[in-house]
Amino acid sequence: MELSHLNTNTDSNRPQSPTVSVVIPTLNEERNLPHVFAKLPTMISEVIIVDGGSKDRTVEVARELRPDAVIVQQTRIGKGNALACGFAACTGDIIVMIDADGSTDPAEIPLFVDKLIKGDHFVKGSRFSHGGHSHDITKLRKLGNDGLNLVVNVLFRTHFTDLCYGYNAFWRSVVPALDLPDVSLPRPSDGSKLWGDGFEIETMINIRAVAEKLKVGEVGSTEHERIFGESNLNTFRDGFRVLRTIFSEYGRMRRRRGAGLRPFVEGLQHVAPPAATPQSRGLGQVVNPPAPAAPAHPVATRHPADPRRDASHLNRAARREDVGARRSDDINKIRSRALDDLGTQPTQDLSAARARMLDDLGNVQTQDINKLRSTTQLDD
Repeated sequence: MELSHLNTNTDSNRPQSPTVSVVIPTLNEERNLPHVFAKLPTMISEVIIVDGGSKDRTVEVARELRPDAVIVQQTRIGKGNALACGFAACTGDIIVMIDADGSTDPAEIPLFVDKLIKGDHFVKGSRFSHGGHSHDITKLRKLGNDGLNLVVNVLFRTHFTDLCYGYNAFWRSVVPALDLPDVSLPRPSDGSKLWGDGFEIETMINIRAVAEKLKVGEVGSTEHERIFGESNLNTFRDGFRVLRTIFSEYGRMRRRRGAGLRPFVEGLQHVAPPAATPQSRGLGQVVNPPAPAAPAHPVATRHPADPRRDASHLNRAARREDVGARRSDDINKIRSRALDDLGTQPTQDLSAARARMLDDLGNVQTQDINKLRSTTQLDD
């Protein structure tokens, strides 16, 4: 069997102090960018602005706010193509994708990074779990999102709580697992979008992450209303497009498994991480905790910067086994004593009864003899 991707990056060779790239697709967002840039944490090492042909001063404002921002012009149209172009331009160890309209909170980025450092390959935000919330979603969209979550969780045996939310972060080394459309391909002559170039990209990458057996985690996230401008989302059109994406990705997964292509995660080496020294980054988070003894089992889906997870797991397992053994010994001792007591008590009762019977029989016999002796004496 061959691997589904050529993977030269492994869990064991990831950096202990990762750099973070943020990808922000834009289209006429000059008024929103100041609010978004103001909330970017200091831990960010690279900002990628992917512009879709803005007619306003989006690009100029981005350069004014952050002179070191990398400006990329997307090669086709659609959010999916913009993200693919942004991922290709990233040089950071971790990639975070946020929106330019202010709906996703950049101040939450450390939560995503921390979860990645602790072992996940891919982390997505959730508005409906882990303390998340949405100030923007309507009841109709919430109902649709719940239905789409259910379909994906049944087909792919996952536990997504917010499939359609586009706030995600992942290690750059797993981008090949997402298998996004080639950014160098030309736009179709009829003006349509290539599959994966539209809003379905968020559903697509979430599903492909789990289909390739990556360790996917969730963190709570608060969605805000768009600050300026109007959203391009259409509830029914985009909802059906997402549903089509789900079934398309399910068929893709089955075809790949049928062809003998192994999941991307199996290309990661199972190597125990070296000891690390604590180092603070960004908002004072310790991203490299001390390393205990190396775990005794493979940790393909764990990041080496947090080796505590396996040692603690083994300790918990050992404690459970010890407790179970002690409980079994105690139960056996109690059961043994109960059986002994149960056997001793009837024996004692029988002995006492037998003694009483003999005493009674002896007394009766003595009385009969005395009566007979008395009668004999009278006759004489």
